[in-house]
Amino acid sequence: MLRWLMGGGREPQGLSEKSSVQSLGEEQIQNPYTELLVLKGHHDIVRFLVQIDDCRFASAGDDGIVFLWNAQTGEKLFELHGHMHKITAIAAFPSSGACEEKNHLILTASADRTVIVWDCNSGREVQKVSCFHSTVKCLTVLQRLDVWLSGGSDLCVWNRKLDLLCKTSHLTDADISALVELPKNCVAAAVGKELIIFRLVVSTEGSEGWDVLEVKRLADHKDNILSLVSVNDLTFVTGSHVGELIVWDALDWISQVCDCSTWDPSFHTVTQKEIKLSQNQHEVSIQHLTSDAECVFAAVGKGIYVYNLQMKRVIACQRTAHDSIVLHIAKLPNRQLVSCSEDGSVRIWELREKQQLPAEPVPTGFLNMWGFGRANKQASQTAKKMQESTSSYSLELIGDLIGHSSAVQMFLYFSELGLVTCSADHLIILWKDGERESRLRSLTLFQKLEQNDDLQLRF
Repeated sequence: MLRWLMGGGREPQGLSEKSSVQSLGEEQIQNPYTELLVLKGHHDIVRFLVQIDDCRFASAGDDGIVFLWNAQTGEKLFELHGHMHKITAIAAFPSSGACEEKNHLILTASADRTVIVWDCNSGREVQKVSCFHSTVKCLTVLQRLDVWLSGGSDLCVWNRKLDLLCKTSHLTDADISALVELPKNCVAAAVGKELIIFRLVVSTEGSEGWDVLEVKRLADHKDNILSLVSVNDLTFVTGSHVGELIVWDALDWISQVCDCSTWDPSFHTVTQKEIKLSQNQHEVSIQHLTSDAECVFAAVGKGIYVYNLQMKRVIACQRTAHDSIVLHIAKLPNRQLVSCSEDGSVRIWELREKQQLPAEPVPTGFLNMWGFGRANKQASQTAKKMQESTSSYSLELIGDLIGHSSAVQMFLYFSELGLVTCSADHLIILWKDGERESRLRSLTLFQKLEQNDDLQLRF
């Protein structure tokens, strides 16, 4: 069911009473999303969205149903039934480069301990795998090898035909909650507080043998790892429940930077241990990470942060970006960020460079945190270098997308086709550029009139 609405700048009830969070008025000149299309079909929390191609996406959640949608029109393409319980993970499995036929597949895992492979072009169930001993928590596709991985109580490697190529034995008491691909046929798996590195031994020509080997365990985190993201072939980043942000070398798996106090405004006056004891964990919990070539963008508690990998510091932040926990963050192709929260809001931010301010002394405690400051002279020299290379940025609120009545779980960006959000209110909203849609409607009307010869002037 589709419904067109006009997006306004009105604040939901209660938001205007909370002065700690920025707010926008009726005029949102820089916000292009002034029209929204409500997509109905789910009857429980919608937790997952996955892009299939340039104009299609799939949605899934606690009702166990998978829907395929057209991102341009909002049309419901298929309604996929096969799972008995809620969906726990979803991944797109596009055709390999060698395939002539575009055979787009999606994988869905469920609390019913099954994984189903669906054909996106026909909406048919291709095959169901029911051999799991526990719920699959995450799915990852290694497109270069044309295989996919499932993570739960163990790690399994599958090919496109759903043949089980290899698997690990039961790892620990904790399950694999997230996976990220690394170079040299390796993957990093978040297992509770640990990060486990696995290497896939790929079958050679004339051999059918596949194997997955555990090569290293990294125990740098002090609490459960909630998020991890690959930056490039050299770097990946992890974030934990107590706000530990660790930057890793993706080739030798050595911790390059470890910080857990950036999110605390009083970080330079207390020790790391004191921060953990005094902080409300939800306030510093790193719920989601994303990145580009230069920065990591982190959803931390109610705030959003931009962490520059070269400078090894946060260059911009909004400590209270939303009224509640931020669940998802993404960077758009321009200098804009989008964030969504448990409070039901979706917000657009612009990263702006401030005018250079006079350098201020850097607290010695800050330098000690990075391993500097063994001697006052060394600390002073390091502080001076950091100040010289410092650029100041700000995150400015430019748009408030008001439409959901409950927690917004995540979103997808479809460039000129718009932005798609899903929520605990059972709805999916397709946010559209109002000016663009108006032009398209005018053009369509013009073409229809031209075809009917109604544009001829008659005097």
